[in-house]
Amino acid sequence: MILEMKVPSPGESITEVEIAAWLVEDGDYVEKDQAIAEVDSDKATLELPAEVSGIITLKAEEGDAVEVGAVVCLIDTSAEKPAGDEAPKEGLKEEAPKAEAPKVVAVETKTYATGSASPAAKKILAEKGMDSSSISGTGKDGRVTKDDAVNAVPSMGTPAGGSRGASRSKMSMLRRKVAERLVEVKNTTAMLTTFNEVDMSPIFALRSEYKETFKAKHGVSLGFMSFFTLAVVRALEMYPAVNSMLDGKEMLSYDFCDISIAVSGPKGLMVPVIRNAENLSFRGVESEVKRLAIRARDGQITVDEMTGGTFTITNGGVFGSMLSTPIINPPQSGILGMHNIVERPVAIDGKVEIRPIMFVALSYDHRIIDGKESVGFLVAVKEALENPVELLMNNGVKKALEL
Repeated sequence: MILEMKVPSPGESITEVEIAAWLVEDGDYVEKDQAIAEVDSDKATLELPAEVSGIITLKAEEGDAVEVGAVVCLIDTSAEKPAGDEAPKEGLKEEAPKAEAPKVVAVETKTYATGSASPAAKKILAEKGMDSSSISGTGKDGRVTKDDAVNAVPSMGTPAGGSRGASRSKMSMLRRKVAERLVEVKNTTAMLTTFNEVDMSPIFALRSEYKETFKAKHGVSLGFMSFFTLAVVRALEMYPAVNSMLDGKEMLSYDFCDISIAVSGPKGLMVPVIRNAENLSFRGVESEVKRLAIRARDGQITVDEMTGGTFTITNGGVFGSMLSTPIINPPQSGILGMHNIVERPVAIDGKVEIRPIMFVALSYDHRIIDGKESVGFLVAVKEALENPVELLMNNGVKKALEL
């Protein structure tokens, strides 16, 4: 029996995905639930598991955009599992002759040597007086394509002896969607950024005293993210316009705080959401941040886990950023940027002291958030971070940390 495997819907409103990578080869024997491909949507990268066991025939190439519900491979369930480690590549060809064409192409493609060129590419390169060995091909196994030849530029100066190669790669659907959204935000919102600085000494002191006990008790580290998340929740309650977004001609405000946390994953930036952060303790925030970060790192994050969010926190400081103007995560109206912590001289009670200082930035949509609200919000965040025992822990450190 030949089973047609179709692309499942990864989430609401998603109608098309891209085959990011096949994890098996044409003719392999696959087990039920084995991951056979990675597919990109405009929101996440997901694994496609085999629905049954059998020999697989691929019906789409890597990089192909396919509609949800389209057939991407066939699985012959009547084929027996091979005795050895390697599946017989020709078994399915006899039972499913239509699979022969892609098999021939795959085998022939593997025989191309690096620097080889298609006939059309060779002709174009010859007209330019160039050799295919001087071109970095973007085709399979480095084969020089017609587009490579058309875009190749002959050297007009004295050769310097160094490498002058270039490469071209297709952006993933996720990366292309991110690019589109970033440009859309810049073009459709009245985005402004306000800045401030935070003396991190009080948080350093708390972490130094309690981080070992906290980790031993709860199994997670006492990081900066819980302080920032709870400081943001407090500020959002004080300035509800920042926890709002435009919906046509109306302003939609929320009485809950779903905080999006920007994390770096293998496929790029992911923004999972901490739901109802206003109800979480320090332990709750740290546990949720760890869980979502691991899922993003392992490529297991789902579309639902990245959908929604009323405000975003991004931490460029982990990469060494001193200052930036973060871009709003639409349709939200505000985003807080954290940065690296550097010891700086500051004036304290008329004296110069060295303190660990972090610059923070709030980008906001000026269409619904006024300057007074944006500055007040950021000042409220600063106040909470510089006085966490009183403003975030209600003067009860051990109770707040559940120790």
